[in-house]
Amino acid sequence: MRKLCNYVDGEFRDAADGRTTEVVNPVTGEAYATAPLSGQADVDAAMAAAAAAFPAWRDTTPAERQKALLKIADAFEERAEELIAAEVENTGKPIGLTRTEEIPPMVDQIRFFAGAARMLEGRGAGEYMEGLTSFVRREPIGVCAQVAPWNYPMMMAVWKFAPALAAGNTVVLKPSDTTPASTVLIAGIIGSVLPKGVFNVVCGDRDTGRLMVEHPTPAMASITGSVRAGMSVAESASKDLKRVHLELGGKAPVVVFEDTDIPKAVEDISVAGFFNAGQDCTAATRVLVHESIHDEFVTALAKAAAETKTGQPDDEDVLYGPLNNPDQLRQVAGFVERLPAHAKVEAGGHRVGEKGYFYAPTVVSGLKQDDEIVQNEVFGPVITVQSFRDEDQAVEWANGVEYALASSVWTKDHGRAMRMSKKLDFGCVWINTHIPLVAEMPHGGFKKSGYGKDLSAYGFDDYTRVKHVMTSLDV
Repeated sequence: MRKLCNYVDGEFRDAADGRTTEVVNPVTGEAYATAPLSGQADVDAAMAAAAAAFPAWRDTTPAERQKALLKIADAFEERAEELIAAEVENTGKPIGLTRTEEIPPMVDQIRFFAGAARMLEGRGAGEYMEGLTSFVRREPIGVCAQVAPWNYPMMMAVWKFAPALAAGNTVVLKPSDTTPASTVLIAGIIGSVLPKGVFNVVCGDRDTGRLMVEHPTPAMASITGSVRAGMSVAESASKDLKRVHLELGGKAPVVVFEDTDIPKAVEDISVAGFFNAGQDCTAATRVLVHESIHDEFVTALAKAAAETKTGQPDDEDVLYGPLNNPDQLRQVAGFVERLPAHAKVEAGGHRVGEKGYFYAPTVVSGLKQDDEIVQNEVFGPVITVQSFRDEDQAVEWANGVEYALASSVWTKDHGRAMRMSKKLDFGCVWINTHIPLVAEMPHGGFKKSGYGKDLSAYGFDDYTRVKHVMTSLDV
């Protein structure tokens, strides 16, 4: 059993009261490490360290912060294999895909925010009233309490700390209680570059996160997680008017029109739906297909699912690994077990093996708009298919859920694609693709998918505050 620790004020520490939780490898279902179960004293210590470090870090120049983040990015590249090993043990993800699909974008995103630190924008200074000059200062917010999820522990940690540090804030970050290993490793890497107290990691459970959000020190609370967790954070933060950044659930519609290249669409959609075991808030899991090609599409999608493989991390033919934990396995299986009589399981629909938390690539057809599996986030390798008759119905059904994070449209008709991109009520609309992300473009949704943006200059701006300065010209 490995021992993981908190990282506070530049040193690794146990929980003050010695409490721990077991960390389980989802491939085996067996514990491989212990992590601190942090309480009030641990949160107090981390917040005090971040608050003490804030004035000096705030006063660094953008060039100094850029230099530090570039060093962190270089260190991530140099220690990539360590990060991959920790993440794979955390999550059971395929080793090869973690190496190719996570490390490069993480490094790129850190470098993007390193550059963003030197590109603050605001209104130009000017005399908007006679005899007085006004200008705008963009300043860091202060201490940021950040909570990362278990589906992409490393990458979501980057999305949290990189813009916050680039803007001059200090950070207390809590990883999920099921996936702390890679975040603890990241803490040591970052700690070798930054002054003590600028970046801190506190391990723990839901109660630890609540203590962080309710703590009087942070000026901002940022969470990536479930809608329920986001609503709880927003409620807690409202008590002392903390700024809140929420990236929550999703139920992405994938609207496939009759002029689509079916083989290409099926190939891309199946990967975008099953990648990371569907444990992605932008996953392509809710497919709406024009009635004229519905049967052909479903047959092809079911075949693609049957050919998609889940299994061990070192198997190069595997697209995805296990679900993260036994609760998630029960949740995914429960959706399929409760399917209404009019639904049909075209592929999968069952657990794979008796060891670990693997679930088969699953396709379900014959669904209606108000079915539970259509309306609620499954967060597993399950793609649902509905048949629509025209563009208006496609828009109505696509928008007819509580989530509004991501969507895609598949058509060769440019005008139709532009109409759909306008009408779809989602923070991202992909056209003839689904799931690519770039550091320069914003990620974030509407409705119960939360508010605030990750990535891009918009994500950087979220970690700054705006101050108006006006001075008299007569003195």
